[in-house]
Amino acid sequence: MAVLHSAPRFTQIDGLEATLTRALGDHLLEAHDEHGELLLTVKRDSIEGVLRILRDDHAYQQLMEIAGVDYPSRPERFEVVYMLLSLTTNSRIMVKCTASEDTPVPTATTLWPNAGWLEREVFDLYGVLFAGNTDLRRILTDYGFEGHPFRKDFPLTGYHELRYSEDEKRVVYEPVELAQDLRQFDFMSPWEGADYVLPGDEKADMPPVDDPKTTESPKQTGAGAKADDKAADKVSADAPAEKDGGEDATAPEPTEDQPSRAKRKGKTSDTVRATEPKKKDEK
Repeated sequence: MAVLHSAPRFTQIDGLEATLTRALGDHLLEAHDEHGELLLTVKRDSIEGVLRILRDDHAYQQLMEIAGVDYPSRPERFEVVYMLLSLTTNSRIMVKCTASEDTPVPTATTLWPNAGWLEREVFDLYGVLFAGNTDLRRILTDYGFEGHPFRKDFPLTGYHELRYSEDEKRVVYEPVELAQDLRQFDFMSPWEGADYVLPGDEKADMPPVDDPKTTESPKQTGAGAKADDKAADKVSADAPAEKDGGEDATAPEPTEDQPSRAKRKGKTSDTVRATEPKKKDEK
């Protein structure tokens, strides 16, 4: 049964791992298959040379993506992953290296122009430095932003707010102006049974909902002679129209008189026959 997938099909060339292992030599630290793609772990200082070999000698022409990963417990906490595509063989591989906050990764802008934007994104979100990138600026967060949002130790709460200042034309940090007692929230739902009286509940006089409502007498149903007498009263009593025209009022004379029409001449078909199509022998 064929499996349909939105992603384009790619091929895993037989013997590719052995071929690239021989080509990279001492630059390669590890090579293995992961999720149907070949993953190569190389030395950080050799990343530019490895990417050049893969591009020029093995037809991996396109740099599709550069991604970052953060492992705070490792000595070199960051991984930089390069995803390459060969249009010639329809093959995809991943190349990665490790880095720390103080160890820059050689830039790939000397090989692919789009690497500049991708390296800026990894720098912005993780704080990885790329040696040789002449335009290493933030690309997703604004100027003046402190920290790197995709780090696993990035604080998610605090007592400062970040906003864009029209006066300074930049992002500024300011203490939160909310009173700190408003930070204490009670998420207890009254439907689950709070152990205190909510504001306004003391005014509620709840009827005995367990007792069924009965209609044992006409008084409880709204029926009876009193209701009949009230229904017989005219709603429009004492209205101007009632005063001007009572029961003895006669209809006014017509304001104009239309003469009778002359009788129509000629034959007139009845309604049924007029709606039926005529036959060939009829005229």
